[in-house]
Amino acid sequence: MDKIYVNDIRAYGYSGALPAENVLGQWFCVDLVLTLNLAAAGASDHLMDTYNYGVAVQAVQRLIQHQPFNLIETVASEIAKTVLATDDRLHQITVKLTKLTPPVPHFAGSVAVEITRDRTHLSTPTPVSLKPAPTEPSA
Repeated sequence: MDKIYVNDIRAYGYSGALPAENVLGQWFCVDLVLTLNLAAAGASDHLMDTYNYGVAVQAVQRLIQHQPFNLIETVASEIAKTVLATDDRLHQITVKLTKLTPPVPHFAGSVAVEITRDRTHLSTPTPVSLKPAPTEPSA
């Protein structure tokens, strides 16, 4: 099976277990590995024969910006489900989600989770977040 790599998708979101993360927010970085058959695209040179990875970028950014969860494991799982649902040709996805500046005292590093899911993941329920979605500032 073939793969498309989409790296360094950045989005500002409000996921985290600590109250400050839900109010102040933080930057997340996402890397995707999309598994699908690219033979038709390689033979035709037509965009319609491959996956439009711009759709994945927008879906990831929208989810991080508008759906807060407590755990980055949940965010990664929901990213996998959301992107898999964008195209029936996607067989599998690997999501690496990095919290670039976790609020851990005396720690200047990052924290990441990496998950791999196939299309059976589409039928798993989405956890119900008790957090309100972030609001857009009024003009």
